[in-house]
Amino acid sequence: MRRLSVAVLGAFAVTVVAPVVMSAAAPPVSDNRGYVDSTARCAPPSKAVAFGSTSGSRVAICKDDTSGQYQYRGVRVSDGARLILAAKSTDRGYVAENDGITYTVTSSALVISSGGEEIRSESMVDFHGSAPGSGTSSAPSTSSGSTQSSAIPETTTPSTPLPPPLPAEVGHG
Repeated sequence: MRRLSVAVLGAFAVTVVAPVVMSAAAPPVSDNRGYVDSTARCAPPSKAVAFGSTSGSRVAICKDDTSGQYQYRGVRVSDGARLILAAKSTDRGYVAENDGITYTVTSSALVISSGGEEIRSESMVDFHGSAPGSGTSSAPSTSSGSTQSSAIPETTTPSTPLPPPLPAEVGHG
């Protein structure tokens, strides 16, 4: 319990007792396609090979069963900003690039870099699947066979604007 004292009329004091709630946030609701009601979710025919959340982001790596291509689907939780890019599997993890910024997803972090220099690293607090080069997995991987992709396709963003943020993408408050 935390005690808050407030002076009233100089001579009198009022003590207010307020409970202090300290609880870890529950991971977002998910299934085998990613996070429910989130951009960090794979749509058929793609399947999630990995997805995870950090304190500020949610990401999913999808693999199209037909073409074998990977897709990065990320959302910044604070404002619902979304990014959908082509991705590739490397020995560092899943990598997506956009305007000189590189997004690398591993089982332990989402690393954002520019020109080889790290801008930010966000530790994973919830991760499902496996990431190449990480050697760890918190759930069985949904991928099979080789996970190597030779190149990022030239078209890396959708041609139509994204709709407003989904319910699970509203900020922490």
